[in-house]
Amino acid sequence: MGTIRLTAAQALVRYLAALRAQTPDGVQPLFAGVFAIFGHGNVAGMGEALYAHRTELPTYRAHNEQAMAHAAIAFAKAHFRRRMMACTTSIGPGATNLVTAAALAHVNRLPVLFLPGDAFVSRAPDPVLQQVEDFADGTITANDCFRPVSRYFDRIVHPAQLVEALPQAVRVLTDAALCGPATLALPQDVQTMAFDYPEAMFHPDVVTFATPAPAGAALAEAAAVLRDAKRPLLIAGGGALYGLATDALRAFADAHGVPVAETQAGKGALPWDHPLQLGAIGVTGSPAANALAADADVVLAVGTRLTDFTTGSHSLFAQARLVNLNVNAFDARKWRGVELVADAKRALEMLSAALPAWRAEAAWQDRARRAAEDWRMDIARLTGQRDVELPYDGDVIGAVQRSAPDSATQDIVVCAAGTLPAELHKLWRTAVPGGYHMEYGYSCMGYEIAGGLGVKMARPEREVVVIVGDGSYLMMNSEIATSVLLGRKLIVVILDNRGYGCINRLQQAVGGAPFNNLFADCAQGRDGPPPIDYAAHAASLGALAENVKTIPELEAALARARAAERTYVVCIETDPAHTTAEGGWWWEVAVPEVSDRAEVRAARAQYEADKRKQNP
Repeated sequence: MGTIRLTAAQALVRYLAALRAQTPDGVQPLFAGVFAIFGHGNVAGMGEALYAHRTELPTYRAHNEQAMAHAAIAFAKAHFRRRMMACTTSIGPGATNLVTAAALAHVNRLPVLFLPGDAFVSRAPDPVLQQVEDFADGTITANDCFRPVSRYFDRIVHPAQLVEALPQAVRVLTDAALCGPATLALPQDVQTMAFDYPEAMFHPDVVTFATPAPAGAALAEAAAVLRDAKRPLLIAGGGALYGLATDALRAFADAHGVPVAETQAGKGALPWDHPLQLGAIGVTGSPAANALAADADVVLAVGTRLTDFTTGSHSLFAQARLVNLNVNAFDARKWRGVELVADAKRALEMLSAALPAWRAEAAWQDRARRAAEDWRMDIARLTGQRDVELPYDGDVIGAVQRSAPDSATQDIVVCAAGTLPAELHKLWRTAVPGGYHMEYGYSCMGYEIAGGLGVKMARPEREVVVIVGDGSYLMMNSEIATSVLLGRKLIVVILDNRGYGCINRLQQAVGGAPFNNLFADCAQGRDGPPPIDYAAHAASLGALAENVKTIPELEAALARARAAERTYVVCIETDPAHTTAEGGWWWEVAVPEVSDRAEVRAARAQYEADKRKQNP
């Protein structure tokens, strides 16, 4: 083939538009579009290139760079990492607004391509508007902030570099073990420079997603550990979903009588009503899952990073032998577990074949089934209709689920931070993979509405329900306007507990006085806290919206929301003190060794006692 003369920006966009990937729905474009907020650092180069390819690679305008990146990340998560999006910004604040989202994608192992504008390579106009100058290093720009939160980083200082840089970035974005954000910093003069690119570059092979098999010795060791187990527990993490392993996981549980518990990222790997489904595990876990985890002799961790919320800060299943099945060797090597580095689906199938006669002991299976059924009955009670003046999160969750004709298979719930992740992890019921969309690896307030937009773009046929606290809503709500602009309807339920209720409770749990969390405990001016009308605010962004007081009023409003054709926001006041008492586990939050407060000293004594339960 010959060459074609293009600017760097034109070549980059043309390459992204040409990429195709093998997905469960067949061959589809790998990149579904580009979120763009233009400025002087990208409007001339990237803007012109995106306009030329706007049909095959749509460009979407957002209102906040961090939010549009959250939407792009949520889109990829909703597609189980088989499809993704890119984000382009100008230099300066537009670029650095992406850094929080980059950290979120990095922690959660989710693919997104960042294309921030950068300072002139020529340095002719330096310092250009918004340029950060380093007094000791002339090569540093604001985009160097992306280095620690990108899985792949490159600064394109000559258009020829794209020939190698683009495939390398895509390799990282589509590799199950390496997956995370990739950043190509694009100096604005380089974006507009021309180069003779090989035509073959724009005819890339279809991307296929590798499913590596486990090494024979590792498989044999894992099988030997399980073969000796009488009280095994399987923990399903996000990798069970991203590896499309849910059918294999269910078959393994059924064949061997192994009860299953789920992390935040893994919730939905097994239907909520499966007899061996124990529910959420860990700090936000169910009593069923945590009780069995505390007595298990072997834990098979499938596709989980084993965060402190899953392990109870390494105090929950410290007595058990650990088998770590993970496509990423870094995660498989955690906490002295038997390492099984492989694709989750293939490894579960091969493990099952290697254990043809093995099953958990009958008494353990019976205990698991009883505990699972008891917990399902508790969920029905906790989320059932109650006559209360001020509802709590569980009441709202129950109302949302009752409002759907078939919520177990149709709704996708989206959330991220505060009290709600704990309540949803315990109480939300989903029967299908992807029906529960929680960003809890980075626990990033402000993800919720933007993430909901990304999920709706990925799954337009599903009802997407964003449940968000007032604290997160105030941090980032502008993508309500984007959802209206794009015609991507969301249902947003705001729980107004008048401040940061979750941290207020944690503050008191570690002995602190209520301080600077709820509005009532903050420094205030003469007029006190503002009387915020969330419905009026959402309506000003183009949504349909209303405030309600009671659960029956909420259910009626949700019926109107489901019938509406555009984004609908409902706000209800909730109790900032009440949470679901059932379940949960210790979480290590360091308490001061010295304090004038008796409450802090008591909390410190309890902290030291709990520390002794950890597996060092």
